[in-house]
Amino acid sequence: MFDSMSYQKLIQELKPYQATLVAVSKKKPVTDIELALTEGQHIFGENYVQELCEKQPQLPQNIEWHFIGHLQSNKVKFIVPFVHTIQTIDSVKLLSEVDKMAGKHQRKVEVLLQVYIATEETKFGFDTNEILKLFDNGFPSLQNIRVAGLMGMASNTENTSQIRAEFKSLKNLFDKIKPGLDRTVKPVLSMGMTSDYKIALDEGSTMIRIGSALFGSR
Repeated sequence: MFDSMSYQKLIQELKPYQATLVAVSKKKPVTDIELALTEGQHIFGENYVQELCEKQPQLPQNIEWHFIGHLQSNKVKFIVPFVHTIQTIDSVKLLSEVDKMAGKHQRKVEVLLQVYIATEETKFGFDTNEILKLFDNGFPSLQNIRVAGLMGMASNTENTSQIRAEFKSLKNLFDKIKPGLDRTVKPVLSMGMTSDYKIALDEGSTMIRIGSALFGSR
């Protein structure tokens, strides 16, 4: 169930940072999203293509959907017709596929490049050198996407010093590539989830992805 009190508290907490909240609604019913909408939240993040495609037609069309899960190239076609932002671009191949599919639907899709900053092998993303090389060489001809920034997930650890160092490294990378981002959109540094968003905000995050603190455990 969507927790209205926690939501309002979080919104107040974000104000000094001018950061954006993505409410992570994966594995939560449409009714929970509808409750969040009545509180003023309109940006939602989903992790699974099938679940997102089932929910999207049942809800208002002005929702800003962010895809935040690992995305396979062969599933891009299902979400491109309506998704606002894909936060988990982890390869040039995927970047090109989104561009191709967005072109077919005559849309511009915002994307974030996912950077591997954690110590776990289960995380996906470009490494720092790959990102720098992409921006040094200039992107291939991509007409239907807007590269708005970077996204990263810190290690799943209670070591706050490690988490802070990982977020700091991503912020440093973000500052280096910021001049090369699409200038028609606001630059985005998406880092921080329920367990570590306060550290992420302190380290310069402009967008946090919060699920269980708003919707309860899954």
